[in-house]
Amino acid sequence: MCHPTIGLIEKRVSAPQFDPSHEPANAEIEDLDRLATRAPVAYNLQNWRFFAARTSDAKVRLHKLAYGQVKVSEAAVTFIICRQSPDHMTIAARSPAFVEAGHHTSQDTASGWQESVRAQYAEHGAGRDEAIRSATLGAATLMYAAEGVREFGLAQNEIPVMLFAVGRIRQGNWPQKPRRPLSEVLQTS
Repeated sequence: MCHPTIGLIEKRVSAPQFDPSHEPANAEIEDLDRLATRAPVAYNLQNWRFFAARTSDAKVRLHKLAYGQVKVSEAAVTFIICRQSPDHMTIAARSPAFVEAGHHTSQDTASGWQESVRAQYAEHGAGRDEAIRSATLGAATLMYAAEGVREFGLAQNEIPVMLFAVGRIRQGNWPQKPRRPLSEVLQTS
């Protein structure tokens, strides 16, 4: 018997058609976002932001920006998943909670993390890649929890990484598309 998560992966489809009458409660959207923030992220930076486009006005604006994708209009909500550039200064603001929770033994440990983030992402220029990686992991986590555009008020350091439409799937969607054989995508040594 396989783990339930494996079953979700096995049956996941890219659905372009949604029931436009489905309207999830705010609590459901917040729960999806809460679960998405459980994705792994370096230094616990949590350098992502999730925008939930669910009003008619937001869907119309996003539809235009998403090259006319119908699913953006029909889905109950389309999340805009953004990456934020890693900012070592956020660790200072979060460090008291880290110490209180026992993740850091002292403020000095948090200061060490802050310096590591500054050196790794600011000095060595790896911040963009880390930000995209973090947002992608958040989006993937959101995808399984659910079974770019300045117009939406994004900050300068927030870049849309992807859109993810959520809603009740209508009849008529294609089944999961064939995947490439492992021999083409897996190399072992």
